[in-house]
Amino acid sequence: MPGPARQQTPMNGQCMQRVLVAGLAALLCCPEPSPGADSRALRAGASEYPTKPIRLVAAFAPGGSVDLVARLLAQKLGENWAQQVVVDNRPGAGGNISAEIVARAPSDGYTIYICSASLVVNPSLYSRTLYDPVKDFAPVSLVALVQNVLVAHPGLPAKTVKELIALAKAKPGQINYASTGSGTSGHLVMELFKSMAGIDLVHVPYKVIGQAQADLIGGQVSLWFPTAPGALPHIQAGRMRVLAVAGAKRSPALAEVPTVSEAGIPGFEASTWYALLAPAHTSRAIVAKLNNEVVRILRQPEVHERLSAMGVEVAGSSAEELARHIRNEIPKWARVVKQSGARVD
Repeated sequence: MPGPARQQTPMNGQCMQRVLVAGLAALLCCPEPSPGADSRALRAGASEYPTKPIRLVAAFAPGGSVDLVARLLAQKLGENWAQQVVVDNRPGAGGNISAEIVARAPSDGYTIYICSASLVVNPSLYSRTLYDPVKDFAPVSLVALVQNVLVAHPGLPAKTVKELIALAKAKPGQINYASTGSGTSGHLVMELFKSMAGIDLVHVPYKVIGQAQADLIGGQVSLWFPTAPGALPHIQAGRMRVLAVAGAKRSPALAEVPTVSEAGIPGFEASTWYALLAPAHTSRAIVAKLNNEVVRILRQPEVHERLSAMGVEVAGSSAEELARHIRNEIPKWARVVKQSGARVD
């Protein structure tokens, strides 16, 4: 049987004083964290980063220029950090699918994103996007500037931009062109070309770059405005005829090829860029570590040579510079979309 209950003795003044003194001593022994404790913890975490494989989400399918640049970066990052960097191609909806995936990913540095200018184009081009190019991403570095090139099937009876415009005006709505999807750079640049040249071409969107390449080479489509890295091998092999490049200046990889502006449409300029981003709220320390490593890789002579040979102009920037670039590009491409009349719903 249980014994009699113990009677509680009320705490007298001296006991209360001893308890308060003991509690105060405990607080003094365990002071509140200093204001810089969180930042020191972040730096400590970043110093160990990465401790597991990193997923590098690429905005477009294998074989395209975004993919080629992503794989080179992944290889170099993996070698330098002794951690695998896995390229995860998520094509579709002109880059919207990949952007939405990264915008929802954990902000721990283990999901990063290589995108094209479609990131800032799509909010104007699509009636609805599920991400904000400014609020949902932490800029890391501008990676590269890339020329779009106007290519034709070798059987098309037009060897210059002026000849193409004359042919298209003689056959309105009878010449088609490929793209890797509505809203991609190839689509938008060609729509701008159509608008400024005053011609009517038929858009044939593809989901996979390989199929677009195969159909242009096979003659099922007549024209395309791909980026230089993916097109160069086919141009060099004679499977595609290059008519012009879309940027303000000639491409070092195609120095003999005129710009569209030089070739017949004065003032035409449209090129793309690639950038590395992380999900919003990724720690500044991890972003800084990623930035330092990526910029260092881009400055390596071997990397510079490989990218230049592919028709890619190496960039590299601070996170702050990329953030400003993104903010400036949004209204610029909004004007291009409005001018071209392109719209994807």
